[in-house]
Amino acid sequence: MKVEPDDQSADLESDELFEHFNIIADQGQSFLRIDKFLVDRIPNLSRNKIQQAASAGNILVNEKPVKSNYRVHPLDNISFVRPYPRREIELIPEDIPLNIIYEDGDLLVLNKQAGLVVHPGYGNYSGTLVNGLMFHYGGKSEFNTEDLRPGLVHRLDKNTSGIMVVAKSELALTILSRYFFERTIDRTYWALVWGDVAEESGRIEGHIGRSLKDRKVMSVFPDGKYGKSAVTNFKVLRRFGYVTLVECKLETGRTHQIRAHFKYYGYPLFNDPEYGGDRIVKGTSFTKYKQFVQNCFDLIPRQCLHAKTLGFVHPTNGKKLFFESELPEDFKSVVDKWSAYTS
Repeated sequence: MKVEPDDQSADLESDELFEHFNIIADQGQSFLRIDKFLVDRIPNLSRNKIQQAASAGNILVNEKPVKSNYRVHPLDNISFVRPYPRREIELIPEDIPLNIIYEDGDLLVLNKQAGLVVHPGYGNYSGTLVNGLMFHYGGKSEFNTEDLRPGLVHRLDKNTSGIMVVAKSELALTILSRYFFERTIDRTYWALVWGDVAEESGRIEGHIGRSLKDRKVMSVFPDGKYGKSAVTNFKVLRRFGYVTLVECKLETGRTHQIRAHFKYYGYPLFNDPEYGGDRIVKGTSFTKYKQFVQNCFDLIPRQCLHAKTLGFVHPTNGKKLFFESELPEDFKSVVDKWSAYTS
């Protein structure tokens, strides 16, 4: 019997917070219920979680969804998507201001501010979005302080602003995880990048993985030897000569995907310190221009990246939901400044 993560699954180096398992049953496998089969083979997994996953259509056998009472056959190809398991460190609820724009019993949608880390990790054990969510729930969620990332199915970088969806129930979490895995979530980002982008629209492809020189950043490996496949589609919204405002639509959800892809493409994000955008990449050598760019950097001390829209089908009532957020003031002020400079 073979258990392995799928090549296209998200992991801790992904912006989508779920795991995808692929299991091939042995040739001599007995006709065992699939919930019992999976609980014996995947750590930190209860039969209740398996049953919820089956109800949500997240357990496939030979590419077809099955119920939890399905009997496993020899050589069955079993595919299973699940959110990440519980953590060992207890989360502390904290009263952190959250800009929640929609909420019901199954999920909430919020507009994350720049500078807010999404979930606890090395060097950030408090003061995160998750800590704020636990305070907001006040015990009225199916998640608790033992969960690894309560309700999270995707994330944004600390200094990226914009729209996020968070599940409040196990069923919603399970279904939203499948949406992200199957790429049925519709989401766009706006980015201000250095340079006059050559095309009106385009597609950037290239595997993304940890840099072989600096593990804190991601690199693009066009030959696919390292990393995981990643695709970013873009179109130009406005041109300002030395910088360009673009809209990005992701086919995958890799860590720093837009930032790494546009650096690879030759147009790093404006004021992105990790990817070479926090210096003058395009323009003149005049002192006046240098001061103008520095003034822009001062207005937005982060990369110019904002999660603009998010659309999906509600996991329990089937209604189509669509959310859009305005550019935050720091991003908008820089765009306005470039517009005035080039007009």
